[in-house]
Amino acid sequence: MTSLVIVDLTPLDKVQLAQYSEQAAVIVAEFGGQFIAKGEIEVLHGDATHSKKAVIQFPDKATAKSWYHSAAYQAIIPLREQGMQSQFHLV
Repeated sequence: MTSLVIVDLTPLDKVQLAQYSEQAAVIVAEFGGQFIAKGEIEVLHGDATHSKKAVIQFPDKATAKSWYHSAAYQAIIPLREQGMQSQFHLV
């Protein structure tokens, strides 16, 4: 079954975030993932802790977990941490 990784984020450093995003997109594609939505959020109900969201679709949960735990993705996490505050959710 298709699975989604939902990323809530607040940018901290636009340059670092751009570098991270460029590298992350390549790694996501290597695992058969694709971004299906990203950008500013509009809150319809409740409180939002982050101003942006990205939704990444993977073929299944196992593939999404393999992507997240891969050596290639783990190597760019320090860049992610400099570029944004975030939460990642797997559905």
